[in-house]
Amino acid sequence: MTIGKNEIISTRVFDAPQHLVYQAWTTPDLLVRWWGPHGFTNTFHEIDITPGGAWKFTMHGPDGRDYPNESVFVELVPMERVVLDHLSEPQFRVTATFEEEKGRTKVVFRQTFKKEKQFEQIKQMCINGNEENFDRFGQLLEEMKSGTAG
Repeated sequence: MTIGKNEIISTRVFDAPQHLVYQAWTTPDLLVRWWGPHGFTNTFHEIDITPGGAWKFTMHGPDGRDYPNESVFVELVPMERVVLDHLSEPQFRVTATFEEEKGRTKVVFRQTFKKEKQFEQIKQMCINGNEENFDRFGQLLEEMKSGTAG
């Protein structure tokens, strides 16, 4: 975990090949299963995983609260990178990169916020949430590897 000016950089190596990692990021039926911290679920209203494509969804918190989200995909480089802009408040850009490491995949999740004051207010919550998101992502990758993700 690295924290910079308006930025959180989370890194983890997953015991899964690069193509599975990219697939989990770019397949709506898989993405809906791991996106968000522990206890959250998602309802996807619109998702077009192409450059310029919209992603509108509601995150349902474990406390019963709903969190509307709107993002747009900025860049997709197969097996290497996904970039999206979160247009709802707080506004930020996510750049996720995937690097092969001896059959495993290093994922770097860079979250850059537009507004410093917002970033300072939610920084700790995002740090924890990103780690929980990685935990859920890793669980899904294990299911994908074993063939039980269906």
